[in-house]
Amino acid sequence: MRITLITVGKTVVPWVKQGLDEYIGRLNRYIPFSLVEIPELKGVKSFSEAQIKEREGIEILKAAGNCGMILLDEHGRELRSIEFADWLEKKLVHTGKDLCFVVGGAYGFSKEVYDAASAKLSLSKMTFNHQMVRMIFAEQLYRAFTIIKGEPYHHE
Repeated sequence: MRITLITVGKTVVPWVKQGLDEYIGRLNRYIPFSLVEIPELKGVKSFSEAQIKEREGIEILKAAGNCGMILLDEHGRELRSIEFADWLEKKLVHTGKDLCFVVGGAYGFSKEVYDAASAKLSLSKMTFNHQMVRMIFAEQLYRAFTIIKGEPYHHE
């Protein structure tokens, strides 16, 4: 079983990249974890938002393959960290599939990506920049594994 974080665009903000790398290293102690960065589309000034989402969607679906795809989406279900740990543990035990969490592009996801997803989660009612979401999610995923393992990282 593996977990992959799929993002549209590279992580370019140095301190976000540093934090993301830190949590990826920590996560790999618990589960094989990888980051897949889909290149941003080039020459899209004349494209509509729908066209951009459609083209990004094709690449997201290609990258996801046959995994259980969970979208990190502002309209998704909000969970506290302990609830997320419980939800994640159940997913890992019962699905038997690799899990892919997806951060979309600036305009969100295409209908095809929404249709292919098995779940949608929201990190907050607030909107975060797409660079920062990567690091915030990786930290929450790490936190979930420490909760599952009963390790002293999360305090409640």
